[in-house]
Amino acid sequence: MLPREELLQGSRDPEALAQLISLAEEALRTWEPIWSGFVAADLREEAEQRLGALSELSLGSDGGWPGAERRCLLLQRAELAGSAGEAEDGAPADATGAPPLAGLIVSGNFLFDPAEPDDVRRGLLEAGADAGELGDIWLRGDRGAQLVLSAAAAERLHGRTGQVRTVEVSLERVALDQLQPPAQRSPRELTSVEASLRLDAVASAGFGLSRNRMAELIRAGAVRVNWQPVSSPSRELACCDRVRLDGRGELEVLEIQPTKRDRWRLRLLRR
Repeated sequence: MLPREELLQGSRDPEALAQLISLAEEALRTWEPIWSGFVAADLREEAEQRLGALSELSLGSDGGWPGAERRCLLLQRAELAGSAGEAEDGAPADATGAPPLAGLIVSGNFLFDPAEPDDVRRGLLEAGADAGELGDIWLRGDRGAQLVLSAAAAERLHGRTGQVRTVEVSLERVALDQLQPPAQRSPRELTSVEASLRLDAVASAGFGLSRNRMAELIRAGAVRVNWQPVSSPSRELACCDRVRLDGRGELEVLEIQPTKRDRWRLRLLRR
C-alpha cells in the first residue's frame, strides 16, 4: 500500500488524486500497467510530483498530441518501464503502447452564436460522453471544433447529433492524424520592464498584444494563471507563475527584479 495520507496532504484536489493513487496501487499489486482517463494539467502535474517521487512507481502520459494539456496517465511498476525504454513523447514505453484514443470533429454553424471549448465540452457531456473521456478541444472558427477523446467515446458519439449552445452539431470520428492541433511554439525568452506586476501588463508584454485587448481577453475568461481561470486584469503575478492564453500558448515568469526607477524588470519564457 502507498502512503495515502502523506500523498494527499495539502493536495489541491484530494478526491481526484485519491483516485489516481488507487490506480497506482492496483498497477503495483497486479504488475499490469494502467492508463487513467484524461486528467487536467494541474492534477497531472501534482500527480507527477507526488507519485513520481515513489521509487517503485513509474508515470507517463499521453494526450494524443505532443502539446496536450489534458492527458491520460500511465501508471506502472518502475521495473516494467525500465525494461521497455521510452516512447516518443517522453512517456515510458510498455506493452500497452499508447492509450486507445481517437479524434472527433464537431460540425455546426456558429456564425451567430460563437462557442468556447467549455461550451463544446458541456455539449459532449450532454450527448453521453464522460468527463474523463474528453481530452483537448480546439475551435474551428465558426464551423465547430475538433478534439481528442477515448476511442470508446468516439465510437459511441460517431454519427450522432447534439447541441452546443443553441447550435445543432454533427459528430464524426476521425483518426488522430486527421486532427489539426495548434502549432507548437519553440520556447523563447524575453525581457520587459513594467510599471506593475498586474496580469494585463505582464501578459500584454509577453503575448505581444495591447493592454486593453489583454484586459478584454482576461475578463472574457480566455486566460488562466497556474491552470486556474482568472477574470481580474489587476491580479498581480509572482515569480514562477504561468499564464496561459487560449490559442496563443503559455508565458512563464522566470525572474522579477526591481529597477532603480521603481519599476519591474521581468524575464519571461514564451512557449
